[in-house]
Amino acid sequence: MARQELARFLRDRRAALRPHDVGLPTGVPRRTPGLRREEVAELAHMSVDYYVRLEQARGPRPSPRILDGLAGALRLTPAERSHLFRLAGTSAPPPATGAVRHVRPHVARMLRRLPETGAIVTDAAYGIVAWNPLARALLGGDLGQRTTNLARRRFLVEGRMYESSGAEEFGHIVVARLRRAADRYPHDPRLAALLAELHAGSAEFRRLWETGPVHAPGHRTKTLDHPTAGSLRLNCDVLLVPEDDQEVVLITADPGSPSARALRRLATTVCGGTSGRGPDCQDVAIREPAK
Repeated sequence: MARQELARFLRDRRAALRPHDVGLPTGVPRRTPGLRREEVAELAHMSVDYYVRLEQARGPRPSPRILDGLAGALRLTPAERSHLFRLAGTSAPPPATGAVRHVRPHVARMLRRLPETGAIVTDAAYGIVAWNPLARALLGGDLGQRTTNLARRRFLVEGRMYESSGAEEFGHIVVARLRRAADRYPHDPRLAALLAELHAGSAEFRRLWETGPVHAPGHRTKTLDHPTAGSLRLNCDVLLVPEDDQEVVLITADPGSPSARALRRLATTVCGGTSGRGPDCQDVAIREPAK
């Protein structure tokens, strides 16, 4: 076990994170940048004393469970996670057992730079892990609150949904992605519970599941009937975050079109100001996974 190197690695990764990266309040003054030790310990589900000893290079060798908790708390990439295990004297970290249910800081920052684009991030089980204000205005004010999973939203009518021309196509997309997730994460209890709930609650889901649809993420166009912005012709484009098996969905309108002008007005309404770049547009919401 390389105690000094492990301690330095933990300190560096903790200092690189900001409270909003992990869904913590941002208005509290801090003497130094980065997260506090007690915050990392809480996110990793371990004692503060144990974490402090690890950062001071005087702790015992951490177990794989502790290392997995630290990797999640510090938002480590797969390569960083493997490095963490090597520093702790465990050369072969076990594979991830379930879908990654947090958003990386650089992905959240990208959402903050898109004031006139609706954007959401979903995990492999279609759980919503981050979204920006315009996406919430387009998809319903309960997005990320009562509605935390797009599969439940689509098949179990959980949360508010506006009429859309792409509902049938999206059903096939959802089932295809959930089948991939079931193959990749056969031991994920939350995914298993979701699939059981969808099978029990939706005949349409059961029918589509049996057909085994296959779909590759890409470009879609749909018409959304919005209660205040009217009929919007929207483009939905998907960017992949392969290291976490997540997708960033970008919702836009063709430049110069009536829908683009309506989208700009909606952005101005929800974000404030004259250009849709008011301070509220910086408040990307991040949903932390349930403990």
